[in-house]
Amino acid sequence: MTVLSIFLQAATGSGMSSILMMIALIAIFYFFMIRPQTKRQKEIRKFRESLTTGDKIVTAGGLFGKIKEVKSDSFIIEIAENTRVRIAKDSVYPSAAEAKDSGADQAK
Repeated sequence: MTVLSIFLQAATGSGMSSILMMIALIAIFYFFMIRPQTKRQKEIRKFRESLTTGDKIVTAGGLFGKIKEVKSDSFIIEIAENTRVRIAKDSVYPSAAEAKDSGADQAK
């Protein structure tokens, strides 16, 4: 009978520890996956909102240009003399904007 009571106590304790383990895994997942991603999305949104007329950008598709007009959901960019293209704001990323200097210098 003592062996049976030991197994029952062990089963009860392991149930609680498995619940704690699941909670710990969810917390780790949140702090290492979800939180950094939302922070990155906020930075990208802030970057896109800060772009103004005259800024040089690089789109996700690799087009280099200068912003000529800012609309609520898009930009009009000039990619060559008298050649303007309308692009969505979602296609401009901060990493692409940082690459503009090196890419623009190589193109010249």
